[in-house]
Amino acid sequence: MYLGEVCTEAGERWELQLKGAGPTPFSRQADGRKVLRSSIREFLCSEAMFHLGVPTTRAGACVTSQSTVVRDIFYDGNPRPEPCAVVLRLAPTFLRFGSFEIFKSRDEHTGRAGPSVGRDDIRLQMLDYVISTFYPEIQAAHPEDPVQRHAAFFREVTRRTARLVAEWQCVGFCHGVLNTDNMSIVGLTIDYGPFGFLDRYDPDHVCNASDTAGRYAYSKQPEVCKWNLQKLAEALDPALPLELAEAILADEFDAEFGRHYLQKMRRKLGLVQTEQEGDGALVAQLLETMHLTGADFTNSFHLLSSFPAAPESPDLDEFLATLTAQCASLEELRLAFRPQMDPRQLSMMLMLAQSNPQLLALIGTRASLARELERVEQQSRLEQLSEAELHGRNRSRWAAWLRDYRARLEKDQEASGDAAAWQAERVRIMRANNPKYVLRNYIAQGAIEAAESGDFSEVRRVLKLLETPYGGEVDAEAAAEASEAAEETRGAAGRRRSYSSKPPLWAAELCVT
Repeated sequence: MYLGEVCTEAGERWELQLKGAGPTPFSRQADGRKVLRSSIREFLCSEAMFHLGVPTTRAGACVTSQSTVVRDIFYDGNPRPEPCAVVLRLAPTFLRFGSFEIFKSRDEHTGRAGPSVGRDDIRLQMLDYVISTFYPEIQAAHPEDPVQRHAAFFREVTRRTARLVAEWQCVGFCHGVLNTDNMSIVGLTIDYGPFGFLDRYDPDHVCNASDTAGRYAYSKQPEVCKWNLQKLAEALDPALPLELAEAILADEFDAEFGRHYLQKMRRKLGLVQTEQEGDGALVAQLLETMHLTGADFTNSFHLLSSFPAAPESPDLDEFLATLTAQCASLEELRLAFRPQMDPRQLSMMLMLAQSNPQLLALIGTRASLARELERVEQQSRLEQLSEAELHGRNRSRWAAWLRDYRARLEKDQEASGDAAAWQAERVRIMRANNPKYVLRNYIAQGAIEAAESGDFSEVRRVLKLLETPYGGEVDAEAAAEASEAAEETRGAAGRRRSYSSKPPLWAAELCVT
């Protein structure tokens, strides 16, 4: 429900929107309500992203209600009543890629056309409005040539989108529903439905339990965002000729994403003096080490700021022990790779793959079958592994990467000419780019459970924590954990809470849809 816009004396412009306030004249058949569970997640995560420095919509307020609605949370045929809430959202604009698709002609794959197909006059009005309001520098640079103006606009949207998804990747954020209607025309993170921050690093992590095909997996997010830009290009044609838009997309997206991603990763690794050709490979090797050891994404990066960079440092063994403690235990891995299918179901799927692979592809379960077979194989390997063997492997893998990392840091230090100043600057930059706190699912769940029982203190506590994700002079966690009683329990389930340690085992059971 769009309330209007507010312009501040500082020149800022904010649109105000209520989410979950009920049906509007443009609603579909649903009730238009938003449950407390998802409202708290959006409220907390949009603020978390802002304080992480990631472009995002903001949350102005979250207002609860006495009313309830029935929801089937896990789409398993077990609906239940849930309390409602309304979120006040703020952004310079809520226009999305999908806003322009209402003008699209009939799609050859879906057979559907936009509701305003053929209204090129309105499309041009909306395009002119977006450019003049949110990209005035482009309007000023191309006042007489609409095609060049539209091309410059699409180029800038492409660059902003590439930088946005690079920022997501660097903080381990995964957006669960990256369709064109959840892509902001000004490059913001928008619509916090199913989402998640990585715990154990897994490039194939899927944060939305209903995304069974893994379309929006963590590693696929850049590819999906590029695909969405292609759909935007199609929706702008002929105001921007499709051939020109596709050339811009091919030239700009991958290059901008790679540049911004590597620049951010260099800062996360404290490479502050020089850029080396092998830096991309060093980052890739780090992520591969994280993947093989099941390391915690946020904590591993945060710990690297305390890496003893001096050669032959006596503290290396202690650091290595601390770092390997962030790796997944045998119990965690067995839980993570537990089979998702009943053995009989798996057997039937394998038979179908042999007898009718076309049908398997048609019903979209080929990827699910491949992931299930990988789980079964991984479980078999884990059964033959001891905790001591796993620890030894993890330590060896991290030691190998740290040798390469130290060698790279030595080159950076040599380029600085002042070892003490270089070390101070390295640590400062790393701490400013590697958060200690992110909104992990289990932290959000604790706040939700408490709120559903009428206690909103945990929501406020977590919000305070997320306002200083990189730490500061006063540790945010110490400020957030105001009492011993709050430390001992978390929410209605009475689970122990920890904000910066590895997630507890029960967190792996959480399901977000």
